[in-house]
Amino acid sequence: MSLNRWKSVKQSQQRGKVLVDLEGSSGETYPGSDYRPSDRKNWMAGLNPEKLHINQVVWPGTHDSATNKIGIPMITRPFAQCQSLSIYRQLCVGTRVLDVRVQEDRRICHGILTTYSVDVVIQDLKKFLSETQSEIVILEIRTEFGHDDPPEFDKYLEEQLGEYLIHQDDNVFGKTIAELLPKRVICVWKPRKSPAPKHGSPLWSAGYLKDNWIDTDLPSTKFENNMKHLSEQPPVSSRKFFYRVENTVTPKADNPIVCVKPVTNRIHGYARLFIAQCFSKGCADKLQIFSTDFIDEDFVEACVGLTQARVEGKV
Repeated sequence: MSLNRWKSVKQSQQRGKVLVDLEGSSGETYPGSDYRPSDRKNWMAGLNPEKLHINQVVWPGTHDSATNKIGIPMITRPFAQCQSLSIYRQLCVGTRVLDVRVQEDRRICHGILTTYSVDVVIQDLKKFLSETQSEIVILEIRTEFGHDDPPEFDKYLEEQLGEYLIHQDDNVFGKTIAELLPKRVICVWKPRKSPAPKHGSPLWSAGYLKDNWIDTDLPSTKFENNMKHLSEQPPVSSRKFFYRVENTVTPKADNPIVCVKPVTNRIHGYARLFIAQCFSKGCADKLQIFSTDFIDEDFVEACVGLTQARVEGKV
């Protein structure tokens, strides 16, 4: 191992220890942290759609959602796979924000690696919607960096999801889920060169889903920067856009470990700590979309618990 790589590994270990120490001293308790939904597939329905407002939801999301079968197994897949579950299984476990990247031929991609067609994503989403009644899903679809937009992709999305689409409208943020039903999908389309969706369109434009991407493999650096950028946002009660925090870190070429899962696992277990620290730092009222790699039940329940506390007036 080169000296620079050795230093990188030691730095990562030291920065990771910061979160371990913070967890030990501060804990992971926050309003709603002990709540467990009886049915994760229908967790929004379980919180009463007539009481649950869109701007109260802490949305569990997945990063690079459609990468469960990307690349070649055991060869290129470990370098790009960010989820092990299908879109349908993610939704059933409680995911409510999907991050999907496409290239010109409508295939899902992550960088230069590709997988199935976006048709698979749409089919999985529609299957889930057909099996539930009150679950709202945010579907973000973007053209991957370095690729061209799929031709007439906006028309494709409208044709495939038209009956479910919640139209672009600032008033949506203050409405309850019951007021939006039977519409179920907020679809954010982020093309590179094609015209952006306009106000009133069945699709939502890029400005309605924002984040501050921090490209690092150091968990403490990501944790601290996520907190900094979140603290700079307006409260969800007055915000007219969705803001995402991603509980992920990214493999770096100068580090000896470049596969996604062992790297992102460095921060994966600190989701509840982040929420607890949002309360300590006074910005819990700003947390909205919280996304992860390799989503699991505990991550979903961490988000649903805070949502339940908001609905019940505990925060």
